[in-house]
Amino acid sequence: MTKALVLNASYQPLCIVSARRAAVLVLKSKAVIEHADDGCYHSERLSVPIPSVVRMIYFVKVPYRARATLSRRAVFARDDYQCQYCGSAAENVDHIKPRSKGGTHTWDNVVASCRSCNARKENLLLNEVGMKLKRPPRVPSDSLFLIAAVGKTHPAWETYLSVGKPRPNLPLLTSVPS
Repeated sequence: MTKALVLNASYQPLCIVSARRAAVLVLKSKAVIEHADDGCYHSERLSVPIPSVVRMIYFVKVPYRARATLSRRAVFARDDYQCQYCGSAAENVDHIKPRSKGGTHTWDNVVASCRSCNARKENLLLNEVGMKLKRPPRVPSDSLFLIAAVGKTHPAWETYLSVGKPRPNLPLLTSVPS
């Protein structure tokens, strides 16, 4: 099933829904299509492009924004599925300061690693093994929970999700169309 990214009127990611649900939002004049895939949904008198990104016409107030929970999938998404020690494909999650030595299970202490680097480091500190991180771990952006939930993202979503990259200058909705 094709998925679509739903953006708030301010271009902030809200959620990911089925493309059919996104088309219904467009048909009910609640959203506009920002990007469409090849193909259309057809009815007897109407044809609607299959949306991949839709933007709500009115601003939707989100009272509570859940942070990305610390999970294996979320750590891999944050670190681009690369080992943070050597740069190869990541297979494991590693605690920089081992839990056996008082390290915490938090975003700033967990990185993705390959098997050989994880086995080499074991339960030692980085300076004891002589290893260095490619980049320091950080708390991920708000949009990471969307990527972690879906797994693979659509190429058109990259502009709006921008997980480790600065957000582009997108136009702000200054007036509401009537």
